[in-house]
Amino acid sequence: MTTMYRESDVDANALDRKVVAVVGYGSQGRGQALNLRDSGVDVRLGLREGGASWSEALSEGWSPMNVEEAVDGADLVCMLIPDMEQARCYREKVEPNLKQGSALVFSYGLAIHYGLIEPRADLDVFMIAPKGPGGLVREQYEEGFGVPCLIAVAKDESGEAKTNALAYAHSIGGTRAGVIETTFDEETETDLFGEQAVLCGGVTELITAGFETLVEAGYQPEIAYFECLHELKLIVDLIYRGGYERMHKFVSDTAQYGDHTRGPRVITAETKVRMKEILEEIRSGQFAKEWISEWESGAANYRALQKQDGEQLIEQVGKELRQHFAWLRDDAPKEPIGTGS
Repeated sequence: MTTMYRESDVDANALDRKVVAVVGYGSQGRGQALNLRDSGVDVRLGLREGGASWSEALSEGWSPMNVEEAVDGADLVCMLIPDMEQARCYREKVEPNLKQGSALVFSYGLAIHYGLIEPRADLDVFMIAPKGPGGLVREQYEEGFGVPCLIAVAKDESGEAKTNALAYAHSIGGTRAGVIETTFDEETETDLFGEQAVLCGGVTELITAGFETLVEAGYQPEIAYFECLHELKLIVDLIYRGGYERMHKFVSDTAQYGDHTRGPRVITAETKVRMKEILEEIRSGQFAKEWISEWESGAANYRALQKQDGEQLIEQVGKELRQHFAWLRDDAPKEPIGTGS
């Protein structure tokens, strides 16, 4: 049975008199930094002076520093900038200013798992990975709840890495929901697989294939959009709150029968073969090498693929329809997210 760490399992004083430098103020950086500050942790923000996040940080009561200043003397340095920017930032700005015996902290494991960053020998290296976006991490904390977290320890030179990792998770609200221990390898490989085969790549390709099938058969694109994309949120929300059982309870018998008898004809044994190939590319490092090469060469192919997304008919139809959805306006009341059923 997997161990789930809760608030009672944490040394709540472990981060007392420690300085935490958070590098980055994007989704995770902002959410985690604000939660740490509200939990009484001494937090510094390391940002690029003049950037958009610098202005946002100032407006939220921070006194941001450049990365070198924030890191200097810090006990924990949290690398919360995008994966592909971490290695250069670490080499040029972080490592030269890290004091002996400090800790390098991540919320995603790619840079360590694939060797983009090789931490100095004296450093602790651990990860706290909230299983939700930074906005949700912040929202749940403010409401007295929390987002589940994963923790992993890659290097424990001090003998206190796990203690500090749990204390960090506790300070951002993670122990309110539960914290599970993993490894950098497991977190990275399962995260990439989930993104590629199911959550992003798998879902978007399935939606697009369904939409195109209906449109090519002569149905109105707007109707196809509603049936293959718009209503997906209703189903996902039901599954999120109570699994397949809850979803089946709230759809019709006709929908359930179609699910059980037609779903396996769409997602077949061949699909699982392709999934296993994708997983092997992740585990062998093939995907990482491809992505690093793409990024370092200027990411022209990646940018072209992004551009193609916006040119799809389903995107054009969706943009037009969503203008009529009052609940999607910026000033519309926000629905609660992930607070239980």
